[in-house]
Amino acid sequence: MRGQRSPGQTTADLDAVARDVLDRRGARSNFLGYHGFPAVACISPNEVIVHGIPGSRVLDDGDIVSIDCGAIIDGWHADAAITVPVGSIDAEAQRLIEVTRASLEAAITHVVEGQTLGDIGSAVESLVKDNGFAVVREYVGHGIGTAMHEDPDVPNHGRAGRGMRLRDGIVLAIEPMVTEGRATTRLLDDGWTVVTADGKRAAHFEHSIAVTPDGPEILTLL
Repeated sequence: MRGQRSPGQTTADLDAVARDVLDRRGARSNFLGYHGFPAVACISPNEVIVHGIPGSRVLDDGDIVSIDCGAIIDGWHADAAITVPVGSIDAEAQRLIEVTRASLEAAITHVVEGQTLGDIGSAVESLVKDNGFAVVREYVGHGIGTAMHEDPDVPNHGRAGRGMRLRDGIVLAIEPMVTEGRATTRLLDDGWTVVTADGKRAAHFEHSIAVTPDGPEILTLL
């Protein structure tokens, strides 16, 4: 299966890979030290929605894991996330990943001058709900540029035609967070790790996208 990761690795192992990539490419991490965050990547397996702190947790066959990482190059920030399978996963986990990815792709089609933030959120929410999953509302996307988090907030829900209108030059980090159960969240005692309240799995995808005269430009896509 495309995108498989080998079982037996720890979440800290993945953070070490991310550190090495940033170092080799001459980039700085915008996650490390951000409000005290201790790593360059958020590694979030299964029930962890976002902001998982890398550590000793071992990834097992059948898990899914979200990897959220950012970089600073020449003073400009980028932020992206992907959810991948570990070994062989069940059909529902695969569908969760595919629907979450598709919801981001649907949102990106609205990153066009004159469209609204409501158009983006509505595109995500409609696709997710139509497929029987739920959208996390407490955590949202954001503007990005010379700082990692800038205005405006970019919710993954909303009404088409509502909210701020997009204009040329705006860059948004759009990041659907989707759960296979209820969308209710719980913050762990470490002050960072956000999990599903019902213990069911979540997926997370993100790109940083610029509004240009020629349409959306995905800045975090090779």
